[in-house]
Amino acid sequence: MRSHIKLSNAGLATLLAALSMLGPFSIDAYLPAFPAIQASLHTSSIEVQQTLTAYMLSFAIMTLWHGALSDSFGRRNVILVALVVFAIASFGCASAHTVHYLWVFRIMQGVAAGAGMVIGRAIVRDLYEGAPAERLLSLVTMIFSIAPAIAPIIGGWVVFHSDWRTIFLLLFAYTSILFLVCYRYLPESLPVEERQAFNLDFLWSSYRDVFQSPLFYFKAGTIACNFAGLFLFISSAPTFITVHLKLSAQEFAWQFFPMVGGIFLGSLAANQMAGKLSIAKQVSIGFTCLMGAALFNVVFHLFAMPTLPWSVLPLFFYAFGMSIVFPGATLMVLELFPQIRGIVASCQSAFVTLISAVVAGVLAPSLDHSVLSLALGQLSFASLALVLWYSGQVYTRRTAK
Repeated sequence: MRSHIKLSNAGLATLLAALSMLGPFSIDAYLPAFPAIQASLHTSSIEVQQTLTAYMLSFAIMTLWHGALSDSFGRRNVILVALVVFAIASFGCASAHTVHYLWVFRIMQGVAAGAGMVIGRAIVRDLYEGAPAERLLSLVTMIFSIAPAIAPIIGGWVVFHSDWRTIFLLLFAYTSILFLVCYRYLPESLPVEERQAFNLDFLWSSYRDVFQSPLFYFKAGTIACNFAGLFLFISSAPTFITVHLKLSAQEFAWQFFPMVGGIFLGSLAANQMAGKLSIAKQVSIGFTCLMGAALFNVVFHLFAMPTLPWSVLPLFFYAFGMSIVFPGATLMVLELFPQIRGIVASCQSAFVTLISAVVAGVLAPSLDHSVLSLALGQLSFASLALVLWYSGQVYTRRTAK
């Protein structure tokens, strides 16, 4: 371990959460700036929307490699390199003079942004197991949930008082500070003697084992579909807030505070349940909350126009249930292949992000013409997640016989 000071559990959780925050900061902070970017770069709204799609696709592809690289070269080293790349990309976004240059640097951001989130999960599982690992993961999620709450508020404030480029300059400053803190304090959780050689044949066989596992699709698909139901509203936020709820770019908090409050309190509940209830019981409680929220969302908007607070309350309860499901389901995914946890974490994150990219680039623009359409999309994802989870349970019982 290179750090001179050993971090407490809370300190490690805070640092891992700060690394994971790069993702939501990269998305949520610049959503209020879409109109300003469109006007500044003299481009279309579709081309601005594709800056998000470009980011998500590169994020999804690269997350397949973060874990594998960390299994071979160490968790800490890969994170430090990723932070340098992200800082350069953020400065490039701030300097972009056409939307095409913005695409390039957003792709570069996407390549680096997922390292902390993916490798952070592997670090937790390297150092802890069982209930302590579940509690630490939920603690990371609690702290991480601050990002989606403050990011759009900061973005809206910056756009109102300054220029959209300032958002990316703030990301550059945040990443630079984070690099210095990680260089000083982030522990190396994977000793040299436990690392896997960076061998293409080994990597190919490892990825093949993961992607040929039905249980991986059942469990990782549960997490991915649950998140997609929430991300559908996140990626539709500019339309949901300004068109359907008729609010200004400075009022994104009406949507993001309930969602983040749900994530925070759901993670707190999962933290308290860890070690007291089985993972299956926790997941059942989580699904009860999120399915109920998704159903209410559909029924309300079937008979009523979008209005506050009823159009955003379902997002709170959906996020609450999703956050109860997440820690236990994630640990079950990582335990499928204990020797290659980094690769498994990468595959899981890539799966989530790839679906999110489709949501942002295809489904959100297709469904954001009405809140009812968005609610039906959310209910569809939640229902699919529920089917995948219980299918995985049935498959596990049958193969155990």
